[in-house]
Amino acid sequence: MSSLFPGAAAASPMQAEARLVVASESTDLAEATSLTAPAGPTEALREPVNLTELRREAEKAAKDLEDATKALEQRRAKIQASEKELAAKLRELQAAERAFAQVRQPLSDLVGQLYQRPIGSDAAFFLSGDADASTLRAMADVSQIAAERNQVLGDGARLQAERERLAAEAQELRAGNLLAEAQMGAEIETLRARSAKIVKSLTQALVKLGIKVDKSGNPAAGCDPTRATSLSDFPNGLIPKAYLCPLQQRGKELRGDAAIAFISLNEAYRRRFGKSMCVTDSYRSLAEQQSVYYRRPGFAAVPGRSNHGLGLAVDLCGGVEQFRSAQFNWLEANSKKFGWMHPKWAYVSPFEPWHWEYDPKLGSLL
Repeated sequence: MSSLFPGAAAASPMQAEARLVVASESTDLAEATSLTAPAGPTEALREPVNLTELRREAEKAAKDLEDATKALEQRRAKIQASEKELAAKLRELQAAERAFAQVRQPLSDLVGQLYQRPIGSDAAFFLSGDADASTLRAMADVSQIAAERNQVLGDGARLQAERERLAAEAQELRAGNLLAEAQMGAEIETLRARSAKIVKSLTQALVKLGIKVDKSGNPAAGCDPTRATSLSDFPNGLIPKAYLCPLQQRGKELRGDAAIAFISLNEAYRRRFGKSMCVTDSYRSLAEQQSVYYRRPGFAAVPGRSNHGLGLAVDLCGGVEQFRSAQFNWLEANSKKFGWMHPKWAYVSPFEPWHWEYDPKLGSLL
């Protein structure tokens, strides 16, 4: 039985993932715990790296699960095609059996006629040389019966062999399909469990870094980075709150992958300057975009076109808003390590040193 991923020799990648699940449980939780536990300078420097690694692992696990699910769907399509092919062969076999019955019918009729007209005495005349036309015809019928009987027996043997072959093929196909379904289902469940475990470790780490939780005590579902790609289904500025992840800065939110990267960047900034980044604006709803656009013409994108409305941009204060300040220079030099950047247009038109954006493509390379 081949794995969902081709090219595997001893074990498929998903089977290897399954073996890693148990071994990595304590590792992921330990990494999450290390984000806030008292530690020396070396360990503290690992803090944003661990968060980034957890995000990357969550995205990889989700991608593996997506690929496995697609492979299962493709396998099921192949199974259906093979079963249709087998059904067609069985119909052909039934047609051959009906044709075989038609061939046997004349032979049965001829045998019946000979039973009604015994040829025993006629044979004696034939052997003595006194046979008439009727006797010769009867003897010819016997010869024809013998020849056709041999052909019918041959056809019957071939049909029986084909029937047995198709029956064995059908049994093997159904057994193989059941085994494939069971194996692929187990692999998918393993991947689903691993994805959920990594996301749980990630959100636990976010909680320890001060991310607000919902009423049930769970981190916001919007902090799951694997949901970020689904946000393309929502128009700019109309992202539901359930799909947004809160930041450490009260009342500020971004989409999951951007938020995780910003939290990591914020921790590095805090270690450098002794305090968190100052955020004046993050995600903006469409109504908020319209308000800013009319209050500050020339300093805000047309409503519905802003990266703020995608949950991918922040406006900063606390020194960053001052061009070439220590805070601005540090952020300019380090933000890309976390997927954030100061866009080129913000250097000149309009000049907005406070505006920073998350680049999902850049973030996916971290």
